[in-house]
Amino acid sequence: MTMDLSALAADRPCVMGILNVTPDSFSDGGDLTSATAAAVRAGEMVGTGADILDIGGESTRPGAEEVPMEEEIRRTAPAIRAIRDAGITAPISIDTRKVKVAEAALAAGADMVNDVSAFRFDPELADLVAAKAIPVCLMHSKGPPATMQQEAQYDDVVAEVRDHLVERMEFAVSRSISLDRIILDPGIGFAKTMAHDLILLNRLRELLDVGQPILLGASRKKFIGRIANVPVAKDRVPGSLAVALHGASLGVQILRVHDVAATVQALAVWRAIRDA
Repeated sequence: MTMDLSALAADRPCVMGILNVTPDSFSDGGDLTSATAAAVRAGEMVGTGADILDIGGESTRPGAEEVPMEEEIRRTAPAIRAIRDAGITAPISIDTRKVKVAEAALAAGADMVNDVSAFRFDPELADLVAAKAIPVCLMHSKGPPATMQQEAQYDDVVAEVRDHLVERMEFAVSRSISLDRIILDPGIGFAKTMAHDLILLNRLRELLDVGQPILLGASRKKFIGRIANVPVAKDRVPGSLAVALHGASLGVQILRVHDVAATVQALAVWRAIRDA
């Protein structure tokens, strides 16, 4: 199917459900050990209100090592194919930095690319996105996941994240990707301290002012655990909802979350109050 960003809901953020087919993601690594399990989870997410599914086969948490391309394809492409074979038609995003992984995912039925490196890891990925005329999400990060937290130094984190995202957006356009297919992500928790994350969330409007759709991915992240003293990632749902509703109130267009049903319910109540 063709995914059209102009069709994003105007009155609420879209909910992107996270499907990690990895053994080592920070929150849900090892939960989905087969393509069949991924398809079942995808059906549950769509059934409870997910607008988009985001499939990832390489953990990019702080300290994570790179996964070989062949292994990443082995994890993701069959899962995407199983989701499509199950009759699930929701848009699928492939969360990858690698052109070959994206090629395999698109062939299996994916509709967009979510690149945490914003084409810095594999610039040829930009050419694939352009050739396929699909949406792409470009995220702010610094350095590889294995060492990125050593790079968490900024004079003005919001200005530097904004400038980086604009530069990567301009690179994408220079590789023939249309502006109306580009989503930007501030990269909460990627080469950032808790203080940086909170400043970015507080000043999200400055990123929205760039004029592109913004994806906010803060679900279950470490800063929530530190603020609320919740060491187990899966127990951070209430804090994750607080961040999601904050983003929604500012006009963020996409929320990338683990807990779809809870997020959809929270957004429904938020919208009812807002529109009363």
